[in-house]
Amino acid sequence: MNGQSEARVSRRGFMGGAAALAASTIMSRYALAGSGGRAAGKPNSNFNGVQIGAITYSFRSMPSTAEDILKYLVQCGISSVELMGDPAERFAGLPQAPGGRGRQRQMTTEQKKAQQQRQQEQLKWRLSVSMDKYRALRKLYNDAGVNIHIVKFGSIGNAGMTDAEIDYYFNVAKALGARGITRELSEEAAKRLGPIADRHKIMIGFHNHTKITPTTYDGSMLSYGKYLGINFDVGHYVAGTSESPIPLIRKHHDRILSLHLKDRKVNNGPNVPFGQGDTPVALILQLVKREGWTFPCDIELEYKIPEGSDAVAEVTKCVQFCKEALA
Repeated sequence: MNGQSEARVSRRGFMGGAAALAASTIMSRYALAGSGGRAAGKPNSNFNGVQIGAITYSFRSMPSTAEDILKYLVQCGISSVELMGDPAERFAGLPQAPGGRGRQRQMTTEQKKAQQQRQQEQLKWRLSVSMDKYRALRKLYNDAGVNIHIVKFGSIGNAGMTDAEIDYYFNVAKALGARGITRELSEEAAKRLGPIADRHKIMIGFHNHTKITPTTYDGSMLSYGKYLGINFDVGHYVAGTSESPIPLIRKHHDRILSLHLKDRKVNNGPNVPFGQGDTPVALILQLVKREGWTFPCDIELEYKIPEGSDAVAEVTKCVQFCKEALA
C-alpha cells in the first residue's frame, strides 16, 4: 500500500481498491451471521495478536445492567470491554433518581432542587463507597472470560469537579482492572487531568467525534501528562475529515489507548455496516496486526439495526468481520 492510499479517503480510493476487496470478501461470508448460542466456554476475541473488544454503548437499545452487558459480550464472543460508567456505578449501588432515568422536557423549581439534592447524595456516595464492590464486578467479568480494559467516565475533569471525585474515578478504574478512562476531547480537562493521571498511572483517552483534524494531537493536548492518550474513533474521523485515519494512527500509535471501530462515509456521511462505508476498517486492523501494536480495537455499533435483528446479532457480525480481516 503506497503513502497516497493511506493519506486520503474517497469512494474511488478505498471502496474501489484494496479496502473494498477486503470488505466485500469478509461481509459476503458473514452477512447472515446471527446471535445464536455459542459453544460452552469463555470468549476469546484476540485474533492473531489484535484484541477486539466493544464499548457497551453498542448495547444501548437493550436492557443494560452490568449483568445484562456481560451476557451480551459472552454471546458475541468478546473477551474485553470498554465499560460505560453508568452500569458499573449502578452495580456498585449508586443512588438512582426516583422513577427511572427518563429525561424531563422542562424541570420545575422543585424538580431542580430535587436534582441538585440527588447530585449531592451521589457525590457523597462516590466519596464513601467501598472499592470492594467494583472488585466484585471485575471478578464477575473476569470469571466469565471478559477483561474490563477501559471504563468511560465522560465527565471526569469537568469544571467544578472536586479533586476527591476525580480520584474516585481513578480508583474505580484500578479496582476494575482497567488501564484507562475515556472522556471527550477537552484541552481544559487535559490540563487538569494530566498530573493526576500521572500520579495514578492510569491513562486518560480522549474520544473524538467529527470535529477533529489531522493535526489535533500535534498541539499541546497531550503535553500535560505522559498518561494522556487517545481514544481514536476512526469512523467519526473519516466522516469529519474525509481522510484516512491511518496516518494519524501511525503518527500517534504510542499514545493511543484504544480505537473505536465503526464504518462511516465521507462528508459527514452515515454509519453503515462494516464494509459498506468509506472507513478502511480491515486495513486498519491489518496494520495493527502487522506493527504488533497492543492497544484494543473496540467495536462501537452505531448504524441502524435492521428490522428483525438486535444489537447482539449486529455486534456479532462486526466481530466476525474483524476476525476474518485478521486471519
